Amino acid sequence: MVNDLNIASILVSAVQIYTWILIIYIFMSWIPNARESSIGQMIASIAEPYLAPFRKFIPPIGGMLDISPIVAIFALQFVQYGIIALFSMIG
Repeated sequence: MVNDLNIASILVSAVQIYTWILIIYIFMSWIPNARESSIGQMIASIAEPYLAPFRKFIPPIGGMLDISPIVAIFALQFVQYGIIALFSMIG
């Protein structure tokens, strides 16, 4: 049971960290040339593979407003709730 709780907390923490990476990546789009920096490129290499499928199915609103990261973050939150529910049923 202790191992299950450790695994659950590690998974939940990983989802939370990834959510913060996505949020930072979104805010970087508001700062000129931030995504072109080495840190911006590193964060992009982590965030873009997850965001790409959402961008395929969710077109920008008005041609400029990309809401796919918001949907992607909601999806991560559902995954987090699923992890918590799954491990609470096991434990």
